[in-house]
Amino acid sequence: MKLKSISLILCYGSLALGAAHPLEPLDRAEIEKASRCVRTYSQFPKEGMFPLVALNEPPKEEVRAFKPGKSFRREALIWVFEKKTNKTFRAVCDLKTQAVTLWKEEKNAQPMVLLEEYEKVPTIVKKDLRWQEAMKKRGIHDFSKVQVDTWAAGHLINKEFDDGRRLLRGISYLKEKDMNFYGRPIEGVIVLVDMNQEKVVEVVDTGVVPIAEKSEQFDSKSQSPVRKDLKPLRITQPGGVSYKVRGNEIVWQKWHFRWALHPREGLVLYDVGYEDQGKIMPILYRASVSEMVVPYGDPDANWSWRNAFDAGEYGVGRLAAPLEKGKDIPENGELFGATFSNDLGKAYYQKNVVGIYERDGGMIWEHWDIYSDKNEARRARELVITFTTAVGNYDYAFKWIFGQEGGIRQELDLTGIMLPKGVEAKNLGDPKLHEGGHYGHLVAPHVVAPHHQHFFNFRLDFDVDGEKNSVMEINTRSAEKGSLNPLNNVIQMEEVVFKKENESCRNLSLEEARKWRVFNSNMKNSLGYHPGYVLIPEDNTIPYARPESGVRKRGGFIDYHFWTTQYHPDEIYAAGEFINQNKLGYGLKQWVSNEESIENQDLVTWYTVGITHVPRPEEWPIMPVAHLGFKLLPAGFFVKNPSLDLP
Repeated sequence: MKLKSISLILCYGSLALGAAHPLEPLDRAEIEKASRCVRTYSQFPKEGMFPLVALNEPPKEEVRAFKPGKSFRREALIWVFEKKTNKTFRAVCDLKTQAVTLWKEEKNAQPMVLLEEYEKVPTIVKKDLRWQEAMKKRGIHDFSKVQVDTWAAGHLINKEFDDGRRLLRGISYLKEKDMNFYGRPIEGVIVLVDMNQEKVVEVVDTGVVPIAEKSEQFDSKSQSPVRKDLKPLRITQPGGVSYKVRGNEIVWQKWHFRWALHPREGLVLYDVGYEDQGKIMPILYRASVSEMVVPYGDPDANWSWRNAFDAGEYGVGRLAAPLEKGKDIPENGELFGATFSNDLGKAYYQKNVVGIYERDGGMIWEHWDIYSDKNEARRARELVITFTTAVGNYDYAFKWIFGQEGGIRQELDLTGIMLPKGVEAKNLGDPKLHEGGHYGHLVAPHVVAPHHQHFFNFRLDFDVDGEKNSVMEINTRSAEKGSLNPLNNVIQMEEVVFKKENESCRNLSLEEARKWRVFNSNMKNSLGYHPGYVLIPEDNTIPYARPESGVRKRGGFIDYHFWTTQYHPDEIYAAGEFINQNKLGYGLKQWVSNEESIENQDLVTWYTVGITHVPRPEEWPIMPVAHLGFKLLPAGFFVKNPSLDLP
């Protein structure tokens, strides 16, 4: 996989004036102070690099106790990787004292792909004589026309190399001057690179497959004719926006929250609350995408290892794409940047990677009274905060959407280019297309898009009206026949409160309209309800890789749609902190095994949402957006419709 343009994002931002809140992300000065702090530490390796520099978030109790103008803890979390010795370290730097307060070697751990490795892997691959010979067998002698994409190693089939060394793979495509080189895969050739020694250790060549004669393009210059019958559609706010931006805090329509673009997780929401009767009632302390994985379903030796853990292996925040008004967000939106660290600990600024805008939300409520011929209706408005990550061929847009009725929705848009496979067949009538099984769909001559799935796990640290919460499952059923159901029409609701972590590992049920409610049993409103929020599922799927598969062992979070754990500050990533080259994974499956109490505790819920992608030719050469998501709706949090006061 490859960054869209590493050179474009390595521009330096201006120095910030310092953090005004404990949850503000590190600015340029803090990032460089942190790297200097660690670099001068006695145990820092001579050629150490920085896969990650980010805010070391302070304890919850300190954030809750914070008051404007008061001093607060300010620390940086740093991963250090030394290539030659293949060692990974975790460090924490106190930015006030510039002292290293933690230095720990992480055994058998590989950090995310380094920025420089996206450039180094193609160079190393193209120098290898075995790879060159494989290209020549396919009639390719000008290697400058070959694009080599950098991939994490994934599942290692050859155990000879499964000894802990740092490995990456190279996948080749024939590229002219076109944007979409993915349409011309050089099938059958996969290269394994030892990045500790910076040399190719294996070239797999399973035989020559025809390369597509051309790759369909999707830029406007390639389309003829372009539609000319569209009239202008403008979205304007002549009076200005209705939200307020205070540093990384947003205030809009009684909503209050903070945000940051984390290099690994992408967009993180903090301290989400809703103002009711002059009091800000807390709902979520922290919300983010914890991990994601894309398992491919083709048994071919050059494909079966492909299970991309895009957050933990690449970092979806670092791969944030620049957004444009009128395209990625509407014209009335605002764009914000983010500051990250490069491999050498130098800060760089990515412009226009987070968008915030208001949009029309359709009708929020309406009633026409036929007796008085009077109509009462209100139009909804929504606030959207979004970013898009470009992970190689795929693009993912994550949107957190806030509603005036007190709801929050995660809307996830999947687009980009499907990962293609070169095949012998030119069309559906070719018998060669169906040899060996049906593991994909033809989308162009000599090009198949293999069947695959996308899974995303969201970490939702609820603090509904306080830190001590419980969670219940709600199931709906037909009541049994009998005297209490004389006309066989009774709908029965069952609510079960989970007591232990392992009880909460649950899947969706269409038959029972299953949903889950997080609530505060220590509080009651005037109607007697415990304030709560209910998670409403939308489209979802189950994994089709078998339980004993490598991807299920590494990414155990896809075993269930819903999980709940007792809050621990180091339990952030659903498949573990270091998923790259980790054979067994870590995370949710291990955390729930100790069966901690989740009744009236500070708890975290984890929701896995997925899609099974059976490709269509209409999704080539670029895929129309597919939508995923879920809703968080108030349930007993208010005593009446909170949008009644809309004008």
